[in-house]
Amino acid sequence: MKVYSGGHRLKEVASPAVVRDLLSRNKLSCRKSLGQNFLIDSNIINKIIEAADLSAGDLVVEIGPGLGALTARIARSAGKVLAVEVDRGLLPLLAEVVEGAGDVEIIHGNALEIDFDNLVLIKTGGRFGRGSGQYKLVANLPYYITSPLLINILQERYNLSRMVVMVQSEVADRLGAAPGTKDYGVLSVIVQYFTDVKVLFRVPRTVFYPSPAVDSAVVRLILRPPLEPVQDEKTFFKVVRAAFGKRRKTLLNSLTDSGFGIEKEVWRAVLESSAIDPGRRGETLCLAEFARLTGCLREIQGC
Repeated sequence: MKVYSGGHRLKEVASPAVVRDLLSRNKLSCRKSLGQNFLIDSNIINKIIEAADLSAGDLVVEIGPGLGALTARIARSAGKVLAVEVDRGLLPLLAEVVEGAGDVEIIHGNALEIDFDNLVLIKTGGRFGRGSGQYKLVANLPYYITSPLLINILQERYNLSRMVVMVQSEVADRLGAAPGTKDYGVLSVIVQYFTDVKVLFRVPRTVFYPSPAVDSAVVRLILRPPLEPVQDEKTFFKVVRAAFGKRRKTLLNSLTDSGFGIEKEVWRAVLESSAIDPGRRGETLCLAEFARLTGCLREIQGC
């Protein structure tokens, strides 16, 4: 990771004309492989800032700042911003755009490979991070990393108080989906285990440059202790993934074929002990049932 400082005055970049001009003059182009769709609507940016409920004492991590339109607004409301950008080519321009907006550090790195608590501890002298103050994550997330990034952040239990993120509209539906619906899946269970989720508003594809092929949504996730805590979260999430492995199969068959190495009759006993019908589908189980199933599995295995 490398840190860059700013160069010139703050520019207003929430405009398609300005974005095109900046990219052209700096001989840059949008990289589809990195999911680069720059937000060009200041009203949407203001709504994101409002949802983040920022104050001068807040530390904010932003992932995928791009050209800095959202970064600059975060910096005006928060105490400090750590903006993580994977595209080295954007860094000098990003530094120029956010200069004068506030306390912004630009970090060159891959968000999927960063220990955010460690980064925050180092950059704030221990004021925020694990064992210290909570911080916030505010971002227009690149579509291609959204699911693995959210899962990693939550399972690592970073010391976040809330996340306000722009995601693909169908991903937003999955985050808050209820059991038994078509959108309910592994991501739904993991996110709802750790957070209270709310889809705040939908965002049309026309407010990005270039326009993506799909619409987006802004989602707020308030982190909290699990409502259905389990002793072994690793086994819990393994059970969840196994249950959703073959959506058309019964829960009994999905678990048996999941690679646990547990025979069918043992799984049948686990399900019966959990008061769960072996003929149900995995996508019908709620958080409490997954937690109960994991607990009974550990008991039968003698863990």
